[in-house]
Amino acid sequence: MQINIAERIERARSLFLEGYNCAQAVVMAFDDVMDMSPEMAARIAAPFGGGMGRMREVCGTVSAMSMLAGAISPSIDPKNMLERKQNYALVQQFADSFRQENGDIVCRRLLGLEPKEESAETAMPSERTAEYYKKRPCVEYVGCAARIVAQYLKDRE
Repeated sequence: MQINIAERIERARSLFLEGYNCAQAVVMAFDDVMDMSPEMAARIAAPFGGGMGRMREVCGTVSAMSMLAGAISPSIDPKNMLERKQNYALVQQFADSFRQENGDIVCRRLLGLEPKEESAETAMPSERTAEYYKKRPCVEYVGCAARIVAQYLKDRE
């Protein structure tokens, strides 16, 4: 598999701008790495958008990189501690790279939001309008996460 970093970044950003959430956009940009259809990638990644179900916890792009780490460095046998260690190390490497570039991996801190009380309204996704894209840096985080994963894969070609 040939990895074109710019194409992966553009695909992830385009998917986000089409309306997919941050986690979906990153995972779907690597659906071939996940060995799944775009629909299945979207289905599996959907709950991780907005910092996991819009709870504003770990950024969905970081969760997406963690899902991709599962495909890149799988840990299938629960007794194989070396595989598990390698998988966790890759998750940490991806998260550390994202944190170094963006200052954090937590959605609410990245967006400058205060924790809110839980209510039915917090689960409602924001409408994707021109104003939304102006005030949310999420498309940049999507591109960053895609670049981190693509660079990792490119370095191993």
